[in-house]
Amino acid sequence: MLDRDTMIKALIAHAEGHLAKHQMNVEVYLTNPAGIGEHQDIFEAMEMEILEMAKYHDIIEMCETYLD
Repeated sequence: MLDRDTMIKALIAHAEGHLAKHQMNVEVYLTNPAGIGEHQDIFEAMEMEILEMAKYHDIIEMCETYLD
């Protein structure tokens, strides 16, 4: 059976993984925007990735602030 701390750590780890994925996508856009053929609006694509980063960053902060 999972205890409270294990579940919180798993939630944070899950969010950290998604945060890292979206951060890497932004890095790809910044270093090689021409290599992303399907996105005609690179800034819009980057903004969407950054919004996803903000969501997962907020999840981590909420867990650390209110659940630790």
